[in-house]
Amino acid sequence: MKLYYSLSIALIVLTLDLATKYWVQTSMVYGQQIPVTDFFNLVLTYNTGAAFSILSEASGWQRWFLSAIAAGASIIIIYMLNKYKTEQLFCLSLSLILGGAIGNLWDRITLGYVVDFLDFYIGEYHWPAFNIADSAIFVGAALLIIDSFYNKKSTSEEINGKSDGKEKTEKL
Repeated sequence: MKLYYSLSIALIVLTLDLATKYWVQTSMVYGQQIPVTDFFNLVLTYNTGAAFSILSEASGWQRWFLSAIAAGASIIIIYMLNKYKTEQLFCLSLSLILGGAIGNLWDRITLGYVVDFLDFYIGEYHWPAFNIADSAIFVGAALLIIDSFYNKKSTSEEINGKSDGKEKTEKL
């Protein structure tokens, strides 16, 4: 996948993330819940920590620490997108993660927290609220896992002397 396409996918994710966060922030007040279904609410909340609010109780240093990690990861992802451009699923995965990472990085730098608003629950048990960026990161990570199994199978077949379903006659 050309770097241009990968970065375009990341830009689409970033745009959707920032647009939905802006919409929620201008339409709701902090803590407000809008029931949508029996298992889903829109809720405006802020996360000063990482996933599942890890480090949210820290004194403020986590903002810059998590921002540095996201910025560093974004640089590495762009390098990998360029290096492995023939691996389409891998590049799609990284593009989704990149768009999500930059969306949450933008929030951390400009606001000091990440805007979350998607609240799924069963009965009284709520999953931590999240956003479009978090969703893209999750889907990208899941696709990376799928890609790793696919590539592991290909590598295993090559090591065992099989290629394209045909066994090689020479031994490794």
